[in-house]
Amino acid sequence: MSNTNRWGLAAAGFLMQMALGAVYAWSVFRIPLAKQFHWTISQVTLTFTICVFVLGISAFFGGLWLNKKGPRVVALTGGFLYGSGVFLASFSADKLWWLYLSYGLIGGVGLGFGYIVPISVLVKWFPDRRGLITGIAVAGFGAGALVTAPLATHLIQSVGVLQTFAYLGVGYLVATMATGFFMRNPPDGWKPAGWVPSTTQTRQRAAKDYTLGGALSTWQWWALWVLLFLNTSAGISLISQESPIFQELSKASAVVAASMVGIASIGNAVGRIFWASISDAITRRWTFTAMYVTQVFLFWFLPGTSSVIALTVLSFIILMCYGGGFGTMPAFTADYFGAKNVGPIYGLMMTAWGCASAFGSLLFAQLRQSSGSYAHGLHLIAGIMAISVLLPILVSPPKAQGAQGAEASKKLI
Repeated sequence: MSNTNRWGLAAAGFLMQMALGAVYAWSVFRIPLAKQFHWTISQVTLTFTICVFVLGISAFFGGLWLNKKGPRVVALTGGFLYGSGVFLASFSADKLWWLYLSYGLIGGVGLGFGYIVPISVLVKWFPDRRGLITGIAVAGFGAGALVTAPLATHLIQSVGVLQTFAYLGVGYLVATMATGFFMRNPPDGWKPAGWVPSTTQTRQRAAKDYTLGGALSTWQWWALWVLLFLNTSAGISLISQESPIFQELSKASAVVAASMVGIASIGNAVGRIFWASISDAITRRWTFTAMYVTQVFLFWFLPGTSSVIALTVLSFIILMCYGGGFGTMPAFTADYFGAKNVGPIYGLMMTAWGCASAFGSLLFAQLRQSSGSYAHGLHLIAGIMAISVLLPILVSPPKAQGAQGAEASKKLI
């Protein structure tokens, strides 16, 4: 496959992720669902929590399945389940359990299957641009709310929240399956013509490909899991309540707040490419350090901000850091454990995303419910990030004996 064709495959992966990333617009559904069916903030938020938690779990199984059956089957299955889950949510009138089952469980499984495919495929096609391409591979996911937030808000006002689920579900199904059809792996050992890894790249990367069992036998895999968990917990808290936060702090209308959500979501996409590209130059661990420090200040000052513009800018930068974690971590994982089995290795690491969705969004919603303000939760996040800065500074690549452990652990997988 030529360079031109592999960039075409990257474009398909980006568009697929953009359709999947529409899940980040969930906050625009929160108030309409709560008002129409008299559900609490925590009850409605739990739908999003279930969806992202299941995403993190199912991505692991999608990665294992991908290694056995290839990326196209997994991508098509994921797209079908995701679109179907959102469509089925249109039948959840006065049935909260059905909303959890359809949008949360079925949609979440589809998201996990679909999400892992472009990451696993593109990191193999671009060994020469690992940081950049993993950023691009997930940038579309971060930009999904840019289109969906204002579109969903318009549809809700025009046809109602449940009918909006029906329209969006059909659209997601078509978009994800059409782009997922193009996903395929390169031949074993493929690399761009004439490319030779630099000394810096060689020094940052594993000498061999780890199996899943080999990766789990190192402390580095668990350290990367915690890094992703902490960064995701911070960002997912804001995302899960973004539109209501904007309305409360700036007194903006639902329409204005939806536009703010859409604009801020650009930061999620931009950050995935920006920080991932930076990580190629300053290493992945110093990239995480910079993102953590940035978020300490942003979360601390956010609740004292009432300007629509200032709130949007601060949220934009927070979501840049949030997205940067997802843009950088696949390359981090491939560097430490090799690209061959990055599907299951990073897929299992994405359980950090699911756990963070439960920890971050539910705790944040509960703090808002009990205190009547978002300030306590936002300041708590700032404190957690300040304490966590030490972790990315201390993490280091696996030693040579770790590679031997990987070989010995092949019997486990």
